[in-house]
Amino acid sequence: MMDSFSMEDPDVAEDSWPVLSLVSSFVMVLGGVLPYIPQYQEIKRTSTADGFSTWVCLVLLVANILRIFFWFGKFFEFPLLLQSIAMIITMLTIQHLCCSMQTVNNVSTKQHFFTDFELQYFWKWSRFEDYLHFCLSLAILCTLTTYVFLESYAFVEGIGLLALSAEAMLGVPQLLQNFQNSSTRGMSVKMVLLWTAGDCFKTGYFIIKETPAQFWLCGVLQICIDVAILLQVVKYNQKPHSKYG
Repeated sequence: MMDSFSMEDPDVAEDSWPVLSLVSSFVMVLGGVLPYIPQYQEIKRTSTADGFSTWVCLVLLVANILRIFFWFGKFFEFPLLLQSIAMIITMLTIQHLCCSMQTVNNVSTKQHFFTDFELQYFWKWSRFEDYLHFCLSLAILCTLTTYVFLESYAFVEGIGLLALSAEAMLGVPQLLQNFQNSSTRGMSVKMVLLWTAGDCFKTGYFIIKETPAQFWLCGVLQICIDVAILLQVVKYNQKPHSKYG
């Protein structure tokens, strides 16, 4: 009788940790992609990307490209590297959709290209290929600088801080666009709610896994920005259950 009411076998408890670790790693890799599914659907449904700031794509592309190079200088959790790859693919997919909507809705608009190097039209190019050219150029630049300065502690820590600071600011373009429009129409509220949930989860993950301090500090900043956007939803009477969410 005593055995039937005894506590869980320590060996069994220890065996469960690899499973929990695997599940948390899986959530880290693909969880960051989930918030953008409702936004992708919203753009498809309305046939316009006017309510979504494509600068979010720019911020996440830059942040995750830099994070990949940070990994080569300071090996952090491998799932976080896979997360960066998944996020780059996701952002390029959304940017491709936004370009398609722009082509459909603005047939007569003058064309602008990456190779024109016109600052006022930066990240407002007409072709999806131009966004690929930008990402490729950034990757080549990072490859060369990382090759030269890989042994420099200051460089490695700096690129890590830059990558994670950029990611922490991903909500700022959307925050500013909502303020400029005085509306959150066209922005998926589900996306922001998933941002908030994901940022809380990953910040806890960073702390538990004892990742470099850059990770969890920037995670806390992301949560603050998410909350600010949700306050905009309330202010502009755009409730999470509305047809725009």
